[in-house]
Amino acid sequence: MDTLQITFWAIIIFGAAAWAYIVFAKPAHGNSTLAAMLSGGFGAYTAVQIWQEGVVMFFTNHSVNLTGIQVWWDLVMCVMIALFFIAPRARKVGMNVPLWALLCGCTASIGLLAMIARLFWLENQTETPSVANPAKA
Repeated sequence: MDTLQITFWAIIIFGAAAWAYIVFAKPAHGNSTLAAMLSGGFGAYTAVQIWQEGVVMFFTNHSVNLTGIQVWWDLVMCVMIALFFIAPRARKVGMNVPLWALLCGCTASIGLLAMIARLFWLENQTETPSVANPAKA
C-alpha cells in the first residue's frame, strides 16, 4: 500500500473508533486536549498538502467535477451546522463568536476543532470548583 491508501484506511479506522466512542460511551464532557490535538494534526497535514501540491490544488479538487463540488458543499454545510450548534454555547462562556466563525469559514475543520477545544476548556473551567477557594466547592 502507498501513503495515500494508508492515510485513507487510517481515516476510516480512527473515524469508526471516534463514532463508536461518541455513540456508545456517551461522553458527558468534551475533551479540550483531544480537540486541540486533532486541530493541530489536521492543520499540520493540511500544511504538508499545501507545501507539496499548492493552494491551487485545493480549489481544483473542489471544482473539477460534480463530485468535487458535492464534497465542497458537504464540507461547507457540516461546518455551518456545527457552528450553528456551537455558537450559543460559545457565547455563553464569553468567546468572540464572529472571530471564531471567521476562522472556521477560512479553515473549516481546523478552525472548528480549535474553537471546540477552546469551548470545551472554558466549559470545563467553569464546572471545576476552585481549589484556591474551597468554600465555593
